[in-house]
Amino acid sequence: MTPFDDASGPDFGPLDPPGQPPLTMEERAGVLDDLAELEVFRTLLEPTGIKGIVVDCPDCDEEHHVDWALMQANLRQLLDEGQTGRHEPPFDPNPDDYVSWDYASGYADGVAATAEHEEPTGKHGGRHARDD
Repeated sequence: MTPFDDASGPDFGPLDPPGQPPLTMEERAGVLDDLAELEVFRTLLEPTGIKGIVVDCPDCDEEHHVDWALMQANLRQLLDEGQTGRHEPPFDPNPDDYVSWDYASGYADGVAATAEHEEPTGKHGGRHARDD
């Protein structure tokens, strides 16, 4: 019998430390919304040279520049595990290549408003697919 074969041996804790509690349904819905928004942002902004999102980090009081794919991976990990891991930031990022979430959201809203304004409606003699 080895010294650790019985209950009186040292306790090294559980083999796998407990993870974050699962997200609530409301939190999951919010992350899913963020993923959908992120895809819109990427579709609109990537062709203009924007590489991703800049995030203010409360842990280190610095901005983190996160590219589109890494931001998507972080959100998916949050859905799957209830938390995101630490990731290495890009080396010497150009801050002009990244925008805040609020900027991206405003940009997307502006594009949508412009498209809606330019879309022909019944008032201007145009026809809409729903009119059929």
